[in-house]
Amino acid sequence: MIGLLPWVKLPSTWIEKHGLKRFKSKDSLADEIAALMVLVAIAHRSSVVDGSCRVTYEVLSAATQISRAKISSGLDVLADRGIVIREPNGRSTFQLTNFTPDGGWCQIPASRLYNGNGVIEPFRDFRLRRRAELDALKAYLLIACRRDTAENRAHLTYKQINEYSGIPEGRIKSAISLLTVNHLIVVDQLPSKNDPDRMAFAYRLAGLETRRHQASIEVM
Repeated sequence: MIGLLPWVKLPSTWIEKHGLKRFKSKDSLADEIAALMVLVAIAHRSSVVDGSCRVTYEVLSAATQISRAKISSGLDVLADRGIVIREPNGRSTFQLTNFTPDGGWCQIPASRLYNGNGVIEPFRDFRLRRRAELDALKAYLLIACRRDTAENRAHLTYKQINEYSGIPEGRIKSAISLLTVNHLIVVDQLPSKNDPDRMAFAYRLAGLETRRHQASIEVM
């Protein structure tokens, strides 16, 4: 999409510190899902220098396909948890907290996730009603945070996903499936580093360094 970079920086120290566990389906499920969707949309428009942006509710609503009321509720969640600062420089401005251009951030894809109408295409099927949607968004951000930049993929066991995000192990498969079906991630199957006789899974973010995939990495 015109005006957006191929990828952007998202502060990730809070994810490393298990901050995703604070997003729980037992709270207001719709607000929790909306918060993570809005976080992604804000990050897509934030400065790579200081993590700030100016963006209207109208643009955020168009990008995420959720109502202005839910945009506001999601922003309340992000602000209460110290992830986004609202109106640091006046109306319609936002600031990603703990943003440092030299470290403490991960890459997330931006422009390739959008269709020609300015909509984050993978979010079109999100209805703010399913627990799997919240699980999927938490898994997505964790994959971004734990991504090995040399290999362009995150090596994560279900136990690690549970440890960092709080997603129960019994629900992780559904979360990964939702991300795959909605073209947010690609799953690689490869021999386990700890036991070459067993297979393990690694996860790549769709739309990020698309020429660096399993086949190209193996050739290298």
